[in-house]
Amino acid sequence: MLLVAIVFAIFLVIGMPVAFAIGISGMMFFLQHPELPISIPLQITVSTTQNFSLLAVPLFIVAGNLMNRSGITEGLLNLASVLTGRLRGGLAQISIVLSALMGGVSGSAIADAAMQSRMLGQQMIDRGMTKGFAAGVLSFSSLLTPIIPPGIGMILFGTIGSVSIGRLFAGGILPALLLGVAMSLSVWITATKRGYPPERSTRPTAKETITAFRGGIWAILFPVILLVGLRAGIFTPSEIGAVAVLYAVFIGFLIYKRMKVSDFIEALESSLGDVGSVMFLISLSAIFGYGIVFERLPELVASGLGTLTDNVQVVMVLIVLLTIVAGLFVDATVLIIMMTPIVLPVVTRLGGDPVHFGIIFVIAATLGNFTPPVGAAMYTVCSILNVSIKDYIKEGWPLLLAISIVTILLIFVPSIVLYIPNLIFG
Repeated sequence: MLLVAIVFAIFLVIGMPVAFAIGISGMMFFLQHPELPISIPLQITVSTTQNFSLLAVPLFIVAGNLMNRSGITEGLLNLASVLTGRLRGGLAQISIVLSALMGGVSGSAIADAAMQSRMLGQQMIDRGMTKGFAAGVLSFSSLLTPIIPPGIGMILFGTIGSVSIGRLFAGGILPALLLGVAMSLSVWITATKRGYPPERSTRPTAKETITAFRGGIWAILFPVILLVGLRAGIFTPSEIGAVAVLYAVFIGFLIYKRMKVSDFIEALESSLGDVGSVMFLISLSAIFGYGIVFERLPELVASGLGTLTDNVQVVMVLIVLLTIVAGLFVDATVLIIMMTPIVLPVVTRLGGDPVHFGIIFVIAATLGNFTPPVGAAMYTVCSILNVSIKDYIKEGWPLLLAISIVTILLIFVPSIVLYIPNLIFG
């Protein structure tokens, strides 16, 4: 596997698309083992895409694109303004709350960062905030989006690692709230030092509050419906994806009445590209994954970490650090697909809970979207706001520090992650 890893790294450095880099380097393993039939990579590439559990991935992608065109975003923005408009930092605080509310809508950190940058970015700058500060908040706050159900990263982790997707969905709620509070506190401290004013100077009236909640209630109900349906056994994770699509169509056409047939068609067209890229990546990564299992890499990693410590929390810290470093060069989706078969058995062998580890692992993998040199969300925000990477890093580190503190807390206090899953699913 050393040669495979070297070839994969070389392909990434020269700029080859990640899916092809994974597939071609994975084929190197079979060239090293002529005793293995060459038909195996062809068979596993096809069979991987026929996994029934993976139906949830394209369905939730379609649902997210439909929800983004349903007109629900404006209602969520108004609700976020009512909830946090009087805090220091104004639009920066609203951005954090909006990311949490958008979790049930898009499930994509990159999509959320791009949308909010276009909606709030220039307004934040016009109110006196520096471009670097605005970019940092808009980028890092989108970390909340894939943690609130239904995050695609959790679906991939649960499918690959045979972990309950329902428990993963429930496990992301409290960590997302803690991360939101920590980032909001970081923004408040910076805003207070610099004198950034709140967005609202008066308390919202009862009528404004009721109207705001009415406008955003359909998005808030979405993750609730998912969890209730899974807990009651009404839907499987794959079936709940189909329900999500129907729900998005329902609110777009009949509740908000802003979705047109052309919007529906555009959502399906954009979903084709998203689904194709994700499924192509998953199918080719199966070739790479076969070599990992064949060479018993999880056992080797476990024995290697076992020589350092048998404390599961310390092992999680080491895995998180490794994941963050890898995330500097590899996309979050790729990390989850490639590393789950390696690191999950290590944690469970030491007595760690797979749901607890899954939430932490998804957070660590997603952080790569906000850090150079390949952070997709970072480049998206900086490009839209015309911000240099230097200014982004300079202004964004307090948010990264807040996220790191919460992540460490989650590692050493697993009950924070497991409380809601245990409460709902037993």
